[in-house]
Amino acid sequence: MTRVQTIFLPDDAATADLGRRLAAILRPGDLVLLSGGLGAGKTALARSVVRALVGDDALEVPSPSFALVQPYEAGTLSILHADLYRLVSEREIDELGLFDRADSIVLVEWPERAAGLRAKANVVVEIAIPKGGAGRAVTIQARDGRQV
Repeated sequence: MTRVQTIFLPDDAATADLGRRLAAILRPGDLVLLSGGLGAGKTALARSVVRALVGDDALEVPSPSFALVQPYEAGTLSILHADLYRLVSEREIDELGLFDRADSIVLVEWPERAAGLRAKANVVVEIAIPKGGAGRAVTIQARDGRQV
């Protein structure tokens, strides 16, 4: 059962709160796709999710735009934050090691660069900038009925 939620985020604090709520429903092995245009807030949301999973609100969580993948550890939990914007081909996904550990939580920005990921995703988050640019409209699809 897929559950679809639509949420309006008026500001950065609401984005951070959504990230904490999203982190609370994630499980080892989850693949989370974060879609949206440039400046939509994908990295800000991912940053909040990672900080919540690690349990450190001050943790430095850089954008993985150039590294492509940033790994994090929280006890026995492995978290991978990936940005596929610079990928040339979907075949490059295998080289990133995103699925080397079946128990990792994997957050992927720009999943459109690897269309095959959508079929594997447990949670798909689409962020849009409304007309006028104020706030963000977010649609969340969770495959197994989880609710943020």
